[in-house]
Amino acid sequence: MAEPITDLSSARVLIANDDGIGSPGIKLLEKVARTLSKDVWVVAPDSEQSAVAHSLTLRRPLRIRKLGRQKYSVDGTPTDSVLLGIQQVLKDKMPDLLLSGINYGGNLADDVTYSGTVAAAMEGTMLGVPSIALSQLVLGDNKIRWATAEAWAAKVIRKITAMGWPKDALINVNFPDVPANKVKGIAVVEQGRHKLGDEITERVDPRGRAYYWIGGLRVEDRGTPDTDLDAVSRGLVAVTPLSLDLTHRAGLRAMQRQPR
Repeated sequence: MAEPITDLSSARVLIANDDGIGSPGIKLLEKVARTLSKDVWVVAPDSEQSAVAHSLTLRRPLRIRKLGRQKYSVDGTPTDSVLLGIQQVLKDKMPDLLLSGINYGGNLADDVTYSGTVAAAMEGTMLGVPSIALSQLVLGDNKIRWATAEAWAAKVIRKITAMGWPKDALINVNFPDVPANKVKGIAVVEQGRHKLGDEITERVDPRGRAYYWIGGLRVEDRGTPDTDLDAVSRGLVAVTPLSLDLTHRAGLRAMQRQPR
Protein backbone atom coordinates (compact mmCIF):
# COMPACT_ATOMS: atom_id res chain seq x y z
CA MET A 1 0.00 0.00 0.00
CA ALA A 2 1.06 3.56 -0.68
CA GLU A 3 1.34 5.34 2.65
CA PRO A 4 -1.44 7.83 3.43
CA ILE A 5 -0.39 11.46 3.03
CA THR A 6 -1.35 12.88 6.39
CA ASP A 7 0.08 16.36 5.81
CA LEU A 8 -0.58 17.63 2.29
CA SER A 9 0.75 21.07 3.18
CA SER A 10 4.33 19.77 3.08
CA ALA A 11 3.80 17.38 0.14
CA ARG A 12 5.45 18.01 -3.23
CA VAL A 13 2.64 17.97 -5.81
CA LEU A 14 3.11 17.58 -9.56
CA ILE A 15 0.25 18.60 -11.89
CA ALA A 16 -0.20 17.36 -15.47
CA ASN A 17 -3.08 17.00 -17.92
CA ASP A 18 -4.01 16.24 -21.53
CA ASP A 19 -5.90 19.45 -22.41
CA GLY A 20 -2.66 21.45 -22.47
CA ILE A 21 -0.80 23.89 -20.27
CA GLY A 22 -3.16 26.78 -21.07
CA SER A 23 -6.45 24.99 -20.40
CA PRO A 24 -8.94 26.24 -17.81
CA GLY A 25 -8.94 22.85 -16.09
CA ILE A 26 -5.24 22.79 -15.28
CA LYS A 27 -5.37 26.38 -14.05
CA LEU A 28 -8.21 25.40 -11.75
CA LEU A 29 -6.38 22.31 -10.51
CA GLU A 30 -3.27 24.38 -9.78
CA LYS A 31 -5.43 26.83 -7.81
CA VAL A 32 -6.95 23.96 -5.81
CA ALA A 33 -3.56 22.31 -5.26
CA ARG A 34 -2.11 25.53 -3.87
CA THR A 35 -4.78 25.51 -1.15
CA LEU A 36 -3.49 22.07 -0.14
CA SER A 37 0.29 22.34 -0.55
CA LYS A 38 3.09 24.91 -0.51
CA ASP A 39 5.13 22.99 -3.10
CA VAL A 40 3.16 22.72 -6.36
CA TRP A 41 4.73 22.11 -9.78
CA VAL A 42 3.09 22.06 -13.21
CA VAL A 43 4.53 20.11 -16.16
CA ALA A 44 2.03 19.63 -18.98
CA PRO A 45 1.76 19.34 -22.78
CA ASP A 46 2.14 22.58 -24.70
CA SER A 47 -1.02 21.80 -26.74
CA GLU A 48 -4.15 19.70 -26.43
CA GLN A 49 -3.47 15.96 -26.35
CA SER A 50 -6.93 14.55 -25.69
CA ALA A 51 -7.47 10.83 -26.39
CA VAL A 52 -3.78 10.09 -26.98
CA ALA A 53 -3.96 7.46 -24.22
CA HIS A 54 -0.57 6.29 -22.89
CA SER A 55 1.45 7.48 -25.91
CA LEU A 56 5.19 7.95 -25.42
CA THR A 57 7.26 9.95 -27.91
CA LEU A 58 10.25 7.90 -29.11
CA ARG A 59 10.90 9.07 -32.69
CA ARG A 60 11.90 12.69 -32.06
CA PRO A 61 13.52 14.72 -29.29
CA LEU A 62 11.39 16.52 -26.72
CA ARG A 63 11.81 20.05 -25.41
CA ILE A 64 10.93 21.45 -22.00
CA ARG A 65 10.03 25.13 -21.82
CA LYS A 66 10.01 27.05 -18.54
CA LEU A 67 6.95 29.30 -18.37
CA GLY A 68 7.24 30.60 -14.84
CA ARG A 69 8.12 29.66 -11.31
CA GLN A 70 7.61 25.89 -11.04
CA LYS A 71 5.66 25.78 -14.32
CA TYR A 72 6.84 24.03 -17.50
CA SER A 73 5.45 22.85 -20.82
CA VAL A 74 6.58 19.86 -22.88
CA ASP A 75 6.08 19.52 -26.64
CA GLY A 76 4.78 16.00 -26.25
CA THR A 77 2.09 13.82 -24.73
CA PRO A 78 0.76 13.66 -21.16
CA THR A 79 2.97 10.60 -20.60
CA ASP A 80 6.01 12.51 -21.87
CA SER A 81 5.18 15.40 -19.55
CA VAL A 82 4.94 13.21 -16.46
CA LEU A 83 8.07 11.24 -17.33
CA LEU A 84 10.14 14.41 -17.89
CA GLY A 85 8.49 16.14 -14.95
CA ILE A 86 9.48 13.42 -12.50
CA GLN A 87 12.83 12.35 -13.96
CA GLN A 88 14.12 15.70 -15.18
CA VAL A 89 12.34 18.76 -13.74
CA LEU A 90 11.95 17.23 -10.27
CA LYS A 91 14.94 14.92 -10.34
CA ASP A 92 16.30 16.46 -7.12
CA LYS A 93 13.24 15.28 -5.17
CA MET A 94 10.39 13.02 -6.27
CA PRO A 95 6.85 14.37 -5.97
CA ASP A 96 4.71 12.91 -3.21
CA LEU A 97 1.52 13.17 -5.29
CA LEU A 98 0.59 13.57 -8.94
CA LEU A 99 -2.69 15.21 -9.94
CA SER A 100 -3.86 15.00 -13.57
CA GLY A 101 -6.60 17.24 -14.95
CA ILE A 102 -9.02 18.71 -14.42
CA ASN A 103 -10.19 17.30 -17.74
CA TYR A 104 -12.84 18.99 -19.88
CA GLY A 105 -15.35 16.13 -20.01
CA GLY A 106 -15.72 12.89 -18.11
CA ASN A 107 -13.35 9.94 -18.19
CA LEU A 108 -15.77 7.19 -17.29
CA ALA A 109 -16.07 3.48 -18.00
CA ASP A 110 -14.20 2.48 -21.19
CA ASP A 111 -13.11 6.11 -21.76
CA VAL A 112 -10.16 5.45 -19.47
CA THR A 113 -8.43 3.38 -22.17
CA TYR A 114 -8.34 6.42 -24.50
CA SER A 115 -7.77 9.12 -21.92
CA GLY A 116 -4.55 11.12 -21.76
CA THR A 117 -5.68 12.41 -18.37
CA VAL A 118 -5.82 8.89 -16.97
CA ALA A 119 -2.60 7.97 -18.79
CA ALA A 120 -0.73 10.78 -17.03
CA ALA A 121 -1.83 9.31 -13.69
CA MET A 122 -0.89 5.86 -14.96
CA GLU A 123 2.63 7.04 -15.79
CA GLY A 124 2.98 8.63 -12.37
CA THR A 125 1.89 5.37 -10.75
CA MET A 126 4.39 3.37 -12.82
CA LEU A 127 7.13 5.72 -11.61
CA GLY A 128 6.17 5.17 -7.99
CA VAL A 129 4.16 8.35 -7.35
CA PRO A 130 0.61 8.11 -5.93
CA SER A 131 -1.55 9.55 -8.72
CA ILE A 132 -5.09 10.86 -9.13
CA ALA A 133 -6.87 11.72 -12.40
CA LEU A 134 -9.70 14.26 -12.16
CA SER A 135 -12.37 15.04 -14.77
CA GLN A 136 -15.48 17.22 -14.94
CA LEU A 137 -18.37 15.58 -16.77
CA VAL A 138 -20.05 17.66 -19.51
CA LEU A 139 -23.53 16.81 -20.81
CA GLY A 140 -26.18 18.51 -22.88
CA ASP A 141 -25.18 21.96 -24.11
CA ASN A 142 -21.44 21.43 -23.45
CA LYS A 143 -21.48 24.17 -20.79
CA ILE A 144 -18.93 22.96 -18.26
CA ARG A 145 -19.50 23.33 -14.53
CA TRP A 146 -16.00 24.25 -13.40
CA ALA A 147 -17.52 25.53 -10.15
CA THR A 148 -18.53 21.97 -9.25
CA ALA A 149 -15.00 20.65 -9.68
CA GLU A 150 -13.60 23.64 -7.78
CA ALA A 151 -15.99 23.15 -4.86
CA TRP A 152 -15.32 19.41 -4.50
CA ALA A 153 -11.76 18.75 -5.71
CA ALA A 154 -9.87 19.67 -2.53
CA LYS A 155 -12.31 17.69 -0.37
CA VAL A 156 -11.97 14.60 -2.57
CA ILE A 157 -8.17 14.83 -2.78
CA ARG A 158 -7.89 15.14 1.02
CA LYS A 159 -10.13 12.13 1.60
CA ILE A 160 -8.33 9.94 -0.93
CA THR A 161 -4.80 10.80 0.16
CA ALA A 162 -5.69 10.27 3.82
CA MET A 163 -6.69 6.67 3.00
CA GLY A 164 -3.73 5.56 0.91
CA TRP A 165 -4.18 2.92 -1.80
CA PRO A 166 -2.26 0.03 -3.44
CA LYS A 167 0.97 1.01 -5.19
CA ASP A 168 -0.08 -0.60 -8.49
CA ALA A 169 -3.32 1.41 -8.68
CA LEU A 170 -4.26 4.94 -9.67
CA ILE A 171 -7.41 6.79 -8.64
CA ASN A 172 -9.89 8.07 -11.23
CA VAL A 173 -12.25 10.86 -10.10
CA ASN A 174 -15.23 12.19 -12.06
CA PHE A 175 -17.31 15.18 -10.95
CA PRO A 176 -21.00 15.04 -11.99
CA ASP A 177 -22.61 17.55 -14.35
CA VAL A 178 -24.71 19.22 -11.66
CA PRO A 179 -24.33 22.51 -9.76
CA ALA A 180 -21.88 22.32 -6.87
CA ASN A 181 -24.63 22.61 -4.24
CA LYS A 182 -26.54 19.73 -5.86
CA VAL A 183 -23.71 17.19 -5.51
CA LYS A 184 -24.96 14.45 -3.18
CA GLY A 185 -21.61 13.25 -1.93
CA ILE A 186 -18.73 10.96 -2.88
CA ALA A 187 -19.09 7.33 -3.98
CA VAL A 188 -16.29 4.78 -4.30
CA VAL A 189 -17.43 2.65 -7.23
CA GLU A 190 -16.18 0.31 -9.93
CA GLN A 191 -15.59 1.10 -13.60
CA GLY A 192 -18.70 0.92 -15.76
CA ARG A 193 -19.03 -0.04 -19.41
CA HIS A 194 -19.81 2.07 -22.45
CA LYS A 195 -18.25 2.70 -25.84
CA LEU A 196 -17.10 5.92 -27.48
CA GLY A 197 -17.23 6.25 -31.26
CA ASP A 198 -20.08 3.93 -32.20
CA GLU A 199 -21.31 6.52 -34.72
CA ILE A 200 -19.18 7.08 -37.84
CA THR A 201 -20.14 9.97 -40.14
CA GLU A 202 -19.02 9.71 -43.76
CA ARG A 203 -18.63 12.87 -45.86
CA VAL A 204 -17.11 13.78 -49.21
CA ASP A 205 -14.44 16.43 -49.74
CA PRO A 206 -14.44 18.89 -52.70
CA ARG A 207 -12.36 16.43 -54.73
CA GLY A 208 -14.90 13.66 -54.33
CA ARG A 209 -12.96 11.61 -51.80
CA ALA A 210 -14.62 10.17 -48.74
CA TYR A 211 -13.54 11.13 -45.23
CA TYR A 212 -14.86 10.16 -41.82
CA TRP A 213 -15.62 11.67 -38.41
CA ILE A 214 -15.60 9.36 -35.42
CA GLY A 215 -18.68 10.46 -33.50
CA GLY A 216 -19.36 10.74 -29.80
CA LEU A 217 -22.34 8.41 -29.55
CA ARG A 218 -22.09 6.30 -26.44
CA VAL A 219 -24.06 3.21 -25.55
CA GLU A 220 -24.10 3.80 -21.82
CA ASP A 221 -24.75 1.37 -19.00
CA ARG A 222 -26.16 3.80 -16.46
CA GLY A 223 -28.49 1.23 -14.96
CA THR A 224 -25.81 -0.90 -13.31
CA PRO A 225 -25.49 0.14 -9.65
CA ASP A 226 -22.18 0.95 -7.99
CA THR A 227 -20.42 2.01 -11.21
CA ASP A 228 -18.88 5.35 -12.13
CA LEU A 229 -21.60 5.93 -14.75
CA ASP A 230 -24.35 5.28 -12.23
CA ALA A 231 -22.73 7.47 -9.57
CA VAL A 232 -22.39 10.60 -11.73
CA SER A 233 -25.90 10.11 -13.12
CA ARG A 234 -27.14 10.31 -9.51
CA GLY A 235 -25.17 13.49 -8.76
CA LEU A 236 -22.30 11.84 -6.90
CA VAL A 237 -18.57 12.34 -7.30
CA ALA A 238 -17.31 8.99 -8.64
CA VAL A 239 -14.01 7.67 -7.23
CA THR A 240 -12.63 4.53 -8.89
CA PRO A 241 -9.32 2.76 -8.20
CA LEU A 242 -7.85 1.49 -11.50
CA SER A 243 -5.26 -1.28 -11.66
CA LEU A 244 -2.12 -1.19 -13.78
CA ASP A 245 -2.24 -4.98 -14.03
CA LEU A 246 -4.54 -5.83 -16.96
CA THR A 247 -4.40 -9.59 -16.40
CA HIS A 248 -7.88 -11.17 -16.58
CA ARG A 249 -7.66 -13.46 -13.56
CA ALA A 250 -10.65 -15.68 -14.32
CA GLY A 251 -9.47 -16.13 -17.91
CA LEU A 252 -5.95 -16.90 -16.71
CA ARG A 253 -7.19 -19.59 -14.33
CA ALA A 254 -9.46 -21.11 -16.97
CA MET A 255 -6.62 -21.30 -19.52
CA GLN A 256 -4.23 -22.75 -16.96
CA ARG A 257 -6.69 -25.56 -16.28
CA GLN A 258 -6.75 -26.60 -19.92
CA PRO A 259 -4.63 -29.64 -20.87
CA ARG A 260 -1.34 -28.82 -22.54
